[in-house]
Amino acid sequence: MAPRILFRRLDGILLLDKPTGMSSNAALQVARRLYRAEKGGHTGSLDPLATGLLPLCFGEATKIAGLLLGSAKAYDADIVLGQTTDTDDADGAVLRERPVSAISAETLAAALAPLQGRILQRAPIYSALKQGGEPLYLKARRGEAIEAPEREVEVHAIEVLAQQPTRLSLRVTCGSGTYIRSLARDLGETLGCGAHIAGLRRLWVDPFRDAPMVTLETLAALAEQGGEAAMEALLLPLSAGLAQYPRVTLDAEQTPRFCVGQRLRNPDWAPGLVAVYGPDAQIQGLGQVDETGLLAPQRRFNL
Repeated sequence: MAPRILFRRLDGILLLDKPTGMSSNAALQVARRLYRAEKGGHTGSLDPLATGLLPLCFGEATKIAGLLLGSAKAYDADIVLGQTTDTDDADGAVLRERPVSAISAETLAAALAPLQGRILQRAPIYSALKQGGEPLYLKARRGEAIEAPEREVEVHAIEVLAQQPTRLSLRVTCGSGTYIRSLARDLGETLGCGAHIAGLRRLWVDPFRDAPMVTLETLAALAEQGGEAAMEALLLPLSAGLAQYPRVTLDAEQTPRFCVGQRLRNPDWAPGLVAVYGPDAQIQGLGQVDETGLLAPQRRFNL
């Protein structure tokens, strides 16, 4: 029998390089057990086929997971032309095969143009998007007829990295909720040949554009060597996940008032969601500043 894991309180953010063939939740649970973290969450699922950046939040950092979920992201996508699958990626069954005509750079650019900007996108039927309180993929696995909803998403840019007769490599920068599988599917239909994702890697999630990622293999090796201190050094502080928000610093008198939910006013504070720090530069929470400079506590961090 495997020894019982003694979980502990642990706060921080791990920038995991998720391996292919594993669900985001499975990757989270492996990392959480290696860290022995009592509480953990991820910031938006990557498909099992996909690799790349999956920020994991432990302890108090789980309180900002929803904010990170809504952040901008970038992906490199490998697309196969000529085949449509039921999952819109290579993990699915092939539904239809069509010949691929020669595609000029101009034709490809014209097909990509309507897939950029604020667009309406239909999610894949095999997706975690919920309908009636249940993920679509569960309905799809039961063979139910599904009409996936259309949602407005924002695709900031699509760059063609490489083009071959039946394959494309694209770099996509997009907002929250965008399905790269749907982009590949819709591009294939516009080109008249069908398409699906053969490989997908998430490059970054705001505000983590340049920080290095960590693999599960690295964590497992450190855990095997008893290197908990080295593992903890790989964690980013909760404040790193709030780097994109304006900073409000409170003095020694204001800080305890904020921490018990009192509102504070300073006409110099810019309106909007702000990260609130104490005089010791310790993150205290999130607050909302109105047009008059009134700061209302939104979320308190117990660090």
